[in-house]
Amino acid sequence: MNSDSHNASRGPARIIGTDTASLDEAARVILAGGLVAVPTETVYGLAADATNGAAVAAIYTAKGRPAFNPLICHVASLDMAEQYAEFSPLARRLAEDFWPGPLTLVLPRKASCPVSQLATAGLPSIALRVPQHIATLELISRVRRPIAAPSANPSEQLSPTTAAHVMSGLGARIDLIIDGGASHAGVESTIIAPGESGAVLLRPGAIARSEIELFTGPLRAPDAADGVVAPGMLKRHYAPRARLRMDASRRESDEAFLAFGAPPHGVEPTMNLSPSSDLAEAASNLFAMLRALDESHRAIAVQSIPDVDLGEAINDRLRRGTLLSRESGV
Repeated sequence: MNSDSHNASRGPARIIGTDTASLDEAARVILAGGLVAVPTETVYGLAADATNGAAVAAIYTAKGRPAFNPLICHVASLDMAEQYAEFSPLARRLAEDFWPGPLTLVLPRKASCPVSQLATAGLPSIALRVPQHIATLELISRVRRPIAAPSANPSEQLSPTTAAHVMSGLGARIDLIIDGGASHAGVESTIIAPGESGAVLLRPGAIARSEIELFTGPLRAPDAADGVVAPGMLKRHYAPRARLRMDASRRESDEAFLAFGAPPHGVEPTMNLSPSSDLAEAASNLFAMLRALDESHRAIAVQSIPDVDLGEAINDRLRRGTLLSRESGV
């Protein structure tokens, strides 16, 4: 079945489990050019055969994603990744220490790499990671190809951390959703480009800067002249429809208050990312709580969150959402 006929017959997505029969079905759909939402430890991804240009194009269409924004390709192991990219000693060491896990490496793609140029936005690099979720690893092993899998949400909207979130946003546009439970990290992977002159932090994420710098030394910021070279670098990203206000110490009459730790005196929080000020718990709750508040309020005030460790990734997502709110005037 080619991707055109597959897409023509697509109805509302079905939610399936992680049993053998379900994963076999999901592999068949991907090999036929279809779209399958998959669980990972970070957020749910929208998976397609990364070597099939038409299937990759279907990801962009389903998400409404700009075609110049590259996709992360998920593989089952370091050995598999080395078929598609050139690994420096530093890149290999990072992969050995953090894979499977929420680290994406942007590396030079090999000349023989079969991944669609559309998946890498025509760049000479490829973004790779090995996810830490057994169901998705087993799916990749069945497909025996890399799967391109950006977050399974409409572009610029909140990333999904449950199968229900995927169904709400993309259920009418994709084939299957594998329900592998809630994503425990709750924010996307950290993206690093290890180079000869050190490593560049392209996107903060679920692995804190300090953990990576033990291997790389100080991480550098990306060069703005390079443009978008990795997923998640667009300013308009991760945004709820509601107006966001960061570092809030009070609540306006039309706002929900999203707290972190002890709320300010006299402020009753609508929700609390982590009453105990645990950044890992806050990251895990971030998208789910923003999504819930987005459905019930026109504005959200967020208490200050320390900009250290996982707080850097949390604040990065909030800043992007705040920027979009200001640009759209909502």
